[in-house]
Amino acid sequence: MATIQRTSDTGLDALDPVTHPGQDAASFRRIIAARETVKAADAELRAAVRAAREAGDSWTIIGAALDTTRQAAFQRFGHD
Repeated sequence: MATIQRTSDTGLDALDPVTHPGQDAASFRRIIAARETVKAADAELRAAVRAAREAGDSWTIIGAALDTTRQAAFQRFGHD
């Protein structure tokens, strides 16, 4: 489900129709949809790491799954 952005949050209020003529908003909508996808994927990744830790997996194993070091994995996810 896409989140509706307020125009004050997007910077659209600052656009002048004279210098920024209207055009198809397909790219704009695609960017917003991609941001939502990234946000959902990040939440799923965090949940997966949390589940791995609860199952007893080490930071070394989690780091390997993330293609990074155990230290980097812990720095990113160790405080969730």
